[in-house]
Amino acid sequence: MRFIGQRLGFLVLSLWAAATINFVLPRLMPGNPAVLMIGRFKGQLSARALHALELQFGVTHQPLWNQYLIYLGNLIHGRWGLSLTYYPVPVSKIIAQSLPWTLGLVGVATIISVILGLALGVYIAWHRGGKWDAVLPIMATFTAAIPYFWLGLILLFVLGYLWHWFPLAHAYSSSLSPSFTWTFISNMLYHALLPAMTIVVSSMGGWLLGMRNNMIQTLGEDYVLFGEARGLSERRLMVHYAARNAILPSMTGFAMAIGFVVGGALLTEVVFSYPGVGYQLLAAVQNEDYPLMQGIFLIIAFSVLVTNFLVEILYGKLDPRTRGGGIQ
Repeated sequence: MRFIGQRLGFLVLSLWAAATINFVLPRLMPGNPAVLMIGRFKGQLSARALHALELQFGVTHQPLWNQYLIYLGNLIHGRWGLSLTYYPVPVSKIIAQSLPWTLGLVGVATIISVILGLALGVYIAWHRGGKWDAVLPIMATFTAAIPYFWLGLILLFVLGYLWHWFPLAHAYSSSLSPSFTWTFISNMLYHALLPAMTIVVSSMGGWLLGMRNNMIQTLGEDYVLFGEARGLSERRLMVHYAARNAILPSMTGFAMAIGFVVGGALLTEVVFSYPGVGYQLLAAVQNEDYPLMQGIFLIIAFSVLVTNFLVEILYGKLDPRTRGGGIQ
């Protein structure tokens, strides 16, 4: 419990620091969202219109500490301001609409790539010297070196444009409306298959190579050799002894990968015109939509911190030595 309490305290402190930085940085930049909105009309709006926009965007000339308290209150209640790109739609609504698409595509594809990469890494390390150990690492090195957006463009051109196996863009057909029907769900899965394949193929190689190297190093440990001398089954040695310890170095990378899922595979979503958080972030940057960028960055920071907290707790269960104070 002491270990969990310490990590929880660090998580709360980190969340507060991320929220504070997100408050300070926009206020270091010149102007404000209302001035940017006025600039789009090239000075055609009056000072009264500027004041009205400032009220809508929550811009105030009160002392900084008072603004900070108001900011924290709005943050807790989900009032993150209005988007310049989709004015007057709230930032929280845009993120709420985009986040499920990113989690469904990038999240599932990332988990699949991690599971496949780790499982294949364990298998070829255990059967090192075999034919798969000669082929898969070479293929993994090649696919890991390919930028995922470039791979996405190739697959889109060949499988989508030339062979017409997959749609070229969007999350579902324009003739359909989102609903919990098999027609829409099957169409959505059909559209997600090619971008998901891009993410899995481009990222699986890194997990495979990392797990293979960790596994080979673990297989030389004394406890594995002792278990083998005792006549333990191959499956128990491979899974419960070698793989359980070899997977520990990959846990931190897995936490970062899952945390950054919220940010979306930015260029992959752009290549496939997929309406996720990454696609919205690009639109926010192009339109200088600071409120939307601020909201997305905050979501990404929170997701990375929370995911790392959960993985640290899991790491402590798998390896009690990381808790400090000896094995408990």
